[in-house]
Amino acid sequence: MRLDKFISQQLEVSRAIAGREIRARKITLNGEVVRDTAYKVQPQDAIEYDGHPLVVQQGPRYFMLNKPQGYVCSTDDPDHPTVLYFIDEPAAFKLHAAGRLDIDTTGLVLLTDDGQWSHRITSPRHHLAKSYLVELEAPLDPALVETFAAGIQLHNEKTLTKPAELEILDERAARVTLSEGRYHQVKRMFAAVGNHVVALHRERIGDIVLDDALGEGEYRELTQEEVDSIGLPDELKQSK
Repeated sequence: MRLDKFISQQLEVSRAIAGREIRARKITLNGEVVRDTAYKVQPQDAIEYDGHPLVVQQGPRYFMLNKPQGYVCSTDDPDHPTVLYFIDEPAAFKLHAAGRLDIDTTGLVLLTDDGQWSHRITSPRHHLAKSYLVELEAPLDPALVETFAAGIQLHNEKTLTKPAELEILDERAARVTLSEGRYHQVKRMFAAVGNHVVALHRERIGDIVLDDALGEGEYRELTQEEVDSIGLPDELKQSK
């Protein structure tokens, strides 16, 4: 990456302003003033701005967050706080959510700056299973287990939902596992059978399960095994 682009991203300023700061001799590279805006930044470089170290990112990053209610999964929103509020990492603005949750839905959000990795999570053709804990307004009919498995006709949709697993946990609580991600799908599926979702919490994406040790608003890096679990062929997953 060019030095002016690196400075632009680190300081969250335009490339023009970054170039001006470099030419003003405010940037040091490995202890020496550097004025070459086109210098190619290397992972081992020690770069400072006005005496403050800047971190040279090495490789893509992967995190899980336990999202509370009231936050949106976009990187910028004029009306609501975003999940990036909780992420205390260098250049956190580069991260994006791999599979969003509604503002009132809680639970597992995966954040990364690896676009190909997040695409494997969100792409419909990968059929990545996602599990949700659901609280309902009305009691659950046990017959819904078969209804969800057969597919449900959603309002303004041409095709049935793909088979979904419904596990009834209590009179008004259930776990739903989906292999697709239509708009507000869990809420709309229950609405289609005459019930109303009062609380929704995502607990799993593929083989990645929300860490029980994370309180609301807390996050951690994914393990290498968790990162690798996304997009691996089934035969490789079974051999691990």
